[in-house]
Amino acid sequence: MFKRLASLRLLAVLAAILLTMAACGSDDDTTDTSGDTGSDSSDSGDSGGDTVAVSLITKDSTNAFFVAMQEGAKDKAAELGVDLTVGSGQAEGDDQGQIDLIENAIAAGQDGILITPMSVNVNNAIQQARDAGLYVIALDTPTDPPDVVDITFATDNCLAGEAIGQWAAGKLDGEKAVIARLIIFDDRTVSVDYCRDNGFLRGMGIDIGDLTVIGDEPESGNYATGAGGEYEIACVEATGANEEGGRTGMETCLAKNPDINVVYTINEPTAFGAIAALEAAGKTVGDDVFVVSVDGGLAGVQRVQDGGIQATSQQYPLRMASLGLEAIKEIAEGGAPPENTSADGTFFDTGVALCTDDPMDAVTVASQETSQYCIDNAWG
Repeated sequence: MFKRLASLRLLAVLAAILLTMAACGSDDDTTDTSGDTGSDSSDSGDSGGDTVAVSLITKDSTNAFFVAMQEGAKDKAAELGVDLTVGSGQAEGDDQGQIDLIENAIAAGQDGILITPMSVNVNNAIQQARDAGLYVIALDTPTDPPDVVDITFATDNCLAGEAIGQWAAGKLDGEKAVIARLIIFDDRTVSVDYCRDNGFLRGMGIDIGDLTVIGDEPESGNYATGAGGEYEIACVEATGANEEGGRTGMETCLAKNPDINVVYTINEPTAFGAIAALEAAGKTVGDDVFVVSVDGGLAGVQRVQDGGIQATSQQYPLRMASLGLEAIKEIAEGGAPPENTSADGTFFDTGVALCTDDPMDAVTVASQETSQYCIDNAWG
């Protein structure tokens, strides 16, 4: 009996070995996803049937700008046959949420990442992705420094801010400017934040210190664009780039100085909140005070048409996402990487236009388009 059991055990072992050998032989017909994604092997494109996999990581999934970017990317990915994973932080400022998604993309052995980087706090995770062989493109928000990513597809945010600053100075026509500035953060450095804000000041002809620092300019002095005149900075308030933050930030500013007549807002949701606070305080927007912004979403340019926002710089998130997906697919299939097109040679410029129904001769850095034009070309 013991001999029979031993024979049965031997047969079982032999059967297991044969099954293992058969399984190993079948690997030639399947895709190996367990290899080192950081490999720089020249035969990485041999499996021409492999699907290119990309993650799109936005700052949040509630801001209309990022929602539009996500939806546009999904449509483009379907057109290109790209396997797209979409994720975001829980809210503006959720660095860890973006870091987790970057790590997921690395672990999945994806080909690339499109990201609207939250802040410098995600730089290390981006570098880890690049070290692992993923091609990383920043969308909308350049990293600090720019070479943290392989390339950036974005609006020239400094120019977008400069356009609304030039418009504001032209609109003032020599009148004293009492300025409220509603930014994103006061506790971290984000390029889109400082570039739009300082771009706005530079557009007005106000001397700024360091472009990457918010608030180091003189609190009062003279602006030089257009007819020129005096200015006073009434406040600089962090808003989180959302409507509620815009409302509370504007309320704080009005408590500091009720004579504010120029309101710069980081984006249009912030502008909506600011407008509500101004109107609640008895201000007539477009007469007592004017509001300028950046984004160019449908809701925002509709507010230009109805007079709530007097000028906004329109950017093109669908173009950013589409071009980014095309670039990663091209690279994954052995093509050449894209090249920078911006004036300073640091990023791929996806364009900007100034939306206003009250054009100013002082605006020289961007084309001025009507609200209807911008509605017809809006996202969201």
